[in-house]
Amino acid sequence: MLAVTGSGLKKAFRATRLPYIGGAVERLLLPLFTGRNFNVTYVPIQENIDTGESVVLPRQAVEELIRRSSHRVIIHRCTCRDYNKCEDHPVTLGCTLLGEGTKEIDPRVARHVSVEESLEHLDATIKEGLIPLVGRVRIDNFIWGVKDRGKLLTICHCCPCCCVFFNSGKTMPAATVSSLVPLHGVSVLVDGEMCTSCGDCIDACFVGALSMVDGVVVRDEGLCKGCGVCVSACPEKAMRLDIADMDAAMAELLGRVTGLVDID
Repeated sequence: MLAVTGSGLKKAFRATRLPYIGGAVERLLLPLFTGRNFNVTYVPIQENIDTGESVVLPRQAVEELIRRSSHRVIIHRCTCRDYNKCEDHPVTLGCTLLGEGTKEIDPRVARHVSVEESLEHLDATIKEGLIPLVGRVRIDNFIWGVKDRGKLLTICHCCPCCCVFFNSGKTMPAATVSSLVPLHGVSVLVDGEMCTSCGDCIDACFVGALSMVDGVVVRDEGLCKGCGVCVSACPEKAMRLDIADMDAAMAELLGRVTGLVDID
């Protein structure tokens, strides 16, 4: 039953583009998927990130949230991968949820875990190539049966093939797309000598932030979400992510997230 949720959201986002009913569907969705009810960030954790310091730093922001949380659970099965019958990544690498609200989640759908178990799960998802999506997702209160007291933080472990947001970026309302906030100071760099203009990165971008202009890959900085999927998709390894100031990026993410959700 829970696995149907992702499919339902994807269909709902697509319905916002339909004639006649699209506007009404969008008005119903926006209160849940904008503002303080929906504010999330993909945290790219890859070897080809240039931070000027260490490639493990983006992980530290997620680790700090886990360590600060008063309680934690790991959902038994990823609802997106479960519904899509994912063949590339384990369905058992489910979301991590943080905060006092997680105490209300039924143990039949989630494991109540220690900090150490949460970090082991995080490392397992990173090894699998999944991308953490961190933030406030109010609809998770309804999905997991948690009263909305602002004490539930979501860390999804996303695969581009199944994640409902990765699969809906080009059909979501603009206000919802804006609530997918990129990590502060992140940019995508292309090595012109290595790039063969194959276009794989353009096809991989879930929000259409990349285009080809005179054989050169061009990024729309205002639209890019800094998820790193394009970097992973490049067969020539001609792309990399750059984070100008990792300390500032971590501080902004942690400040914004904890300003929306009380996890202590």
